[in-house]
Amino acid sequence: MRSVIPFIDLEAQQARIRDALDAALARVLGHGQYIMGPEVGELEARLSAFCDAPHAIACASGTDALSLALMALDVRPGDAVLVPAFTFAATAEVVCLVGAVPVFVDVQGDTFNLDPSSLERGIDAARREGLRPAGIIPVDLFGQPADYDRIQEVAKAHGLWVVADAAQSFGATWRGRKVGTLARLTTTSFFPAKPLGCYGDGGAVFTDDPELAAVMRSLRVHGQGDDKYDNVRIGMNARLDTLQAAILLAKLEIFADEVEARQRAAARYDALLADLMTTPFLREEASSTWAQYTVRSPDRDAQRKRLAAAGIPTAVYYPRPLHRQTAYRDFPVAEGGCPVAERAATEVLSLPMHPYLDATTQERIAAACATQTVTTP
Repeated sequence: MRSVIPFIDLEAQQARIRDALDAALARVLGHGQYIMGPEVGELEARLSAFCDAPHAIACASGTDALSLALMALDVRPGDAVLVPAFTFAATAEVVCLVGAVPVFVDVQGDTFNLDPSSLERGIDAARREGLRPAGIIPVDLFGQPADYDRIQEVAKAHGLWVVADAAQSFGATWRGRKVGTLARLTTTSFFPAKPLGCYGDGGAVFTDDPELAAVMRSLRVHGQGDDKYDNVRIGMNARLDTLQAAILLAKLEIFADEVEARQRAAARYDALLADLMTTPFLREEASSTWAQYTVRSPDRDAQRKRLAAAGIPTAVYYPRPLHRQTAYRDFPVAEGGCPVAERAATEVLSLPMHPYLDATTQERIAAACATQTVTTP
């Protein structure tokens, strides 16, 4: 048994698929097409088939995926985009980079996903600032899809588009529908720590709209038309490295099995920790990829230090909500603020989670958590 438990065990995964990885990389080295080579097109087809989305556009990162989506939707200065306050900065960052304004709304206390009931207050806040509410970017935090049915109801009532930020949830479902088909546009990330990750940066956008797909394919290569020297629009460099596509193809072969393994690990955690702390809430309508297994603890920081002393790594996603960050604190916030996001930021604690987490290791983690919860009267 390792004295220090890995937070994410990419080593075990690599050992499982090492032969496939070596063969995939050798093929790329053999043909020498290192940028947007044939493996990229193959990956797009395989990703589409996996999640039932008609179009997949591979790109260089999850952030680029969001940027491509907003550019394709022609988001511009004066537009307001509603985003959850409790997420990684990239979700709001891309809104600013296209010249629009993020408006922060609160999250639900159980799932940490965007709270649909706060959207109306966010829309009102945008209009008070003289902005045009244009769209919503829900984030599927920790691997569980947001409540897209309620979000789409609000969006339809106000004429807003929805872009699903599925950086952590590719492979999950909502009411029997797969992530990648829950919004007009869905973005995901292949950062190494994600459930489906490469060995560098990568991302993808999914859509059922052929016109938007064509625009994003152009935008990803500097706005190209018939060829890369025919520039028909202002674009960006968001091309995916062929080596990363080859790695993702090898990982995609075992991805469904790994998602199931993550779900088994989450179920074991639930059973072991139920009486010790607040465990994650999974809606009956959803499945999760369990990108993170995130508990809540009122003495989070002290507990994290004690677990580290026991050789158990943890992480805090996220220690400060976006509307409290220096770069974003002057942007609009839904009326009433984001108190749930602020409290979550002080309590969330993510435990080791990956497909190769065995029962013995989880029992060790649970035993350490049980020790930390004992208090002296």
